[in-house]
Amino acid sequence: MAVEKFETALKKLEDVVKKLEGGELSLEESLKAFEEGVKFSAFCSKKLNEAERRVETLVKQRDGSFVTKPFEEEE
Repeated sequence: MAVEKFETALKKLEDVVKKLEGGELSLEESLKAFEEGVKFSAFCSKKLNEAERRVETLVKQRDGSFVTKPFEEEE
């Protein structure tokens, strides 16, 4: 799987889901499509995790200046 962009992988994952939901694939074709879907899903998940780590929050200080700090997920 040589996917480089999140958007491309997401589109391919959506296409796989549509094929599987269509119900017209043979068992073997369904298994192959499912395996591809799992790969696209893992790729998308990895890219989303990487993006989340890069997100920073801009915080205004008392003196009016701004600083960035790492994004902290709310629990």
